[in-house]
Amino acid sequence: MPIAVAGVAVLLLRSLATRQDSRPFFLTLALFALSYAGLGISMYPYIVPQSITIWRAAAPETSQIFMLFGIAVLVPLILGYTGWAYWVFRGKVRAGSGYH
Repeated sequence: MPIAVAGVAVLLLRSLATRQDSRPFFLTLALFALSYAGLGISMYPYIVPQSITIWRAAAPETSQIFMLFGIAVLVPLILGYTGWAYWVFRGKVRAGSGYH
């Protein structure tokens, strides 16, 4: 994990030096993801260090199934509404118009 973080950091610094547009953004996302993965790996299997494991902190199976069905209904509704909102408001703003 430390080698991957160092590699992404080097790539990030190089892309900042060359003034690329989108590459630093994605490398920063990768750096944060690797940082959280490293934290998770270093603390596994404890949620609270040395006291509560992942399995003791998990909700009962019936609660997880209930949440799964709730998410299966709500996430497509939210994504559909967001897509519809973007579709309705497409092309309403022109380049150069704004507050600054």
